[in-house]
Amino acid sequence: MDAIHINWTKPYTLRTDMPYSVEDFELLTTILSALKWQEKNGDIKMITDSVGKKFYEEIGIDKIWNKEINTSLDHIPEHINPGVFWAAGKLFALRSQSAPIAMIDTDFIVWDEILFDNLPAVTAIHFEDLYSDVYPDKSYFQMKNGYSFDDSWNWSLKACNTAFCVFKNQELIDYYTSEAIRFMENAVDTNDPLKYMVFAEQRLLPMCADKMNLYYSAFSDLNRLFTHAENYFTHTWGMKQQMRDIPELRFDFCKRCVDRIIRDYPHMKDILSNIECIKQYL
Repeated sequence: MDAIHINWTKPYTLRTDMPYSVEDFELLTTILSALKWQEKNGDIKMITDSVGKKFYEEIGIDKIWNKEINTSLDHIPEHINPGVFWAAGKLFALRSQSAPIAMIDTDFIVWDEILFDNLPAVTAIHFEDLYSDVYPDKSYFQMKNGYSFDDSWNWSLKACNTAFCVFKNQELIDYYTSEAIRFMENAVDTNDPLKYMVFAEQRLLPMCADKMNLYYSAFSDLNRLFTHAENYFTHTWGMKQQMRDIPELRFDFCKRCVDRIIRDYPHMKDILSNIECIKQYL
């Protein structure tokens, strides 16, 4: 099955005047994610913007995606606030794809073959409970005049984490992305970078599937993912700040990633040796 990585750089460039860059541990998971997907499951491309493409080309990893680096995220409308909707790139990228398609975050690694034939219309990596500090009631959202939530949406459904998500139904891709983008376009700018974004990206997905009477499922659960009981998947989201705060943890993680990359893909050694922030781990 084809897969996409997605990197919209505008949220980064909004925060700083520094040249665009990616932290060492994120670069290494990106490389492992792309190469392991090709080894086990199929083709993969990167959907990004011109800044992202230039960065990957300059550090020499642009060939890890065997299909292409696509810069269609240059065309995300200016009225989409990257400070609030920092993951909007995922929704615009997915909108341009045809089912079946797997969407994989660059900090997520799928280590083995996925049995795609057994999957329903959509399968996310795990469900998320509706804690009110992350997933509030619809009365929380301030929307522009003329916008209304669909009365048939079921607000009691658990959210779907889309760090890894496989879509097999084109109508669901079309409906979900159009509703998510419509929500982002009509949200009043409240500078809330959490609740608005996760509603559009993660809570709307099961609502849309449910309305279409489509079955959806999850590959794993939080307990397995965070207790090292999960051998199929690695997601570093929860340990990124720890790696920033603890140099020893960061070094150990990056060293293990480099060793694994070179072991599984020996041709990558020369490429890694030319990346300034990675040299120390060889």
